[in-house]
Amino acid sequence: MGLFRTGSAIPVTAAEGMFPAVSAFVVVLVLLGLVLMGAVIIRVVARELGVARSPLPVVPFTGGLPPVEHAVSSFHVRWYALAMLFLAFDMEMIFMYPWTLVISAVGPSAVIEMFTFLAVLLAGVTYAWREGALRWA
Repeated sequence: MGLFRTGSAIPVTAAEGMFPAVSAFVVVLVLLGLVLMGAVIIRVVARELGVARSPLPVVPFTGGLPPVEHAVSSFHVRWYALAMLFLAFDMEMIFMYPWTLVISAVGPSAVIEMFTFLAVLLAGVTYAWREGALRWA
């Protein structure tokens, strides 16, 4: 067997020369099997060598105080509107940081686009204020 394929200038790789029946798919499957076997061995060794633990009581951690209400209690609807406002302003910051980096390269159109975006956010805040979403009591 030569170093080149018959009628080609492409050299034969070591895997093709030594193991012509081994495809890349089989190599990946063998590697996946080795990784899974290693994970199982680590899990078994950790279980066998680990210290036996007693089960903890089933109570939520609240700094030592007993829970006052259920963990899945519902919140007043005004908090959802406040959460939406927070997300809107959070998205504003996510868009403004990269904008500060490209404003000089893009030019005046970047300024116009950002002020349009801010106007839409301001309209949303104005609507929320008018509907009373920002009142606390």
